[in-house]
Amino acid sequence: MFSSRRYENAQPQNKSFSSKSQKVRRSSTSFSQEAGVSKRRPESSRRRAGTVSNNQASQSNFDNPSNVSPIVTLVVGQEQRIFAAHEHILSQSPFFQSVLQNKMLDSQTKKISLPDEEPEIFSSVLEYLYKGDYYPRLLHNKKRNSWEIEPTSEEGRVEATIYHHSVDGELLKDTVIYCAAEKYGLEELKRVSLRKQGLQSGIQASTILTSARYAYAHTPDTDSKLRAHYLALIIRSRSTFKRSGTMQLEMLNGGTQLFFDLFVAMCNHVDDISSAASSPRTPRSGRPF
Repeated sequence: MFSSRRYENAQPQNKSFSSKSQKVRRSSTSFSQEAGVSKRRPESSRRRAGTVSNNQASQSNFDNPSNVSPIVTLVVGQEQRIFAAHEHILSQSPFFQSVLQNKMLDSQTKKISLPDEEPEIFSSVLEYLYKGDYYPRLLHNKKRNSWEIEPTSEEGRVEATIYHHSVDGELLKDTVIYCAAEKYGLEELKRVSLRKQGLQSGIQASTILTSARYAYAHTPDTDSKLRAHYLALIIRSRSTFKRSGTMQLEMLNGGTQLFFDLFVAMCNHVDDISSAASSPRTPRSGRPF
C-alpha cells in the first residue's frame, strides 16, 4: 500500500491542486552509461541529456564476454530518435521478446520501429529494464512506512507531465509509463509507476481528466488499478472538479467509460457515508443507545 499526498487548497480549472506547486525535478541524465543508448539522427547535431555513444555503451555495459549480447536499434517517435539496447535486456519484455523472435525482423540490422511512442517515455522504460527503476527513483521511508520520490537538485527538474502527440497536450508522465508497461508486459514497472503518480502534486484539473481518458483508452477493462486511482482522485478532489469548466465540458461530451465508472464510484461513496451515519453507535459500556 502506498501513501498519496493530499491535494490541498484546490482551485478551479487552470490552477493546480497544490498551492505549493512543487514539481519533481529532472535529472541531468536519463540514465547512466550502464543503461541503453539514445541519440538523435545525424541531421541534428544537438544531443539530448542522458545520451551516450555506442562505443561508451559497448565498453561499459558488459565487460564480461559471457554477458555480451547483440545490440538492437530502436527508432522511436515522430522525431525518429534512435535508441540502442542489448537484446537480452529487451527480452525481459514479452513484447520485445516476441518481436525479436519474429523471423521478419532483419537479423543483420536488428531494427525495431516504435513510431507511436514518445522518446522520453521509452527512455524511462529502457532505464527501468537496465536498472529496475526510472528517474526519479521510488524510495521507501522505513520510519514513516511510506513511499517517497527521491529528492533532486535544483539543476535538473523532472516535470510531472509530458507533451504527448496523440492528445496534443500534457499528460501525467507516470500514467503514460504505466500504459507503456502494459503494452510491453512489464508488471513490476506498472506497480512502480502507479506508486509514483500517487505522490504527485500541483497537477491541473484538465491534465487529470485528459490523463484519465488516456489511461482508459490504453488499458484493458480487466486492469482496474490505474482507473481506480483516477476515480479516487476525482472523488477526493470533488470540490475542485464540480467548479471546473473542463469537467463540465467533459461530462457534456461524455462518450467514455470513465464517466459511468465515476458515477458508480461516487454513488458507492455516498452509500458508504449514508450507511456509516445510519449505523447505531455503541457506547463504551457496550450497550446500544
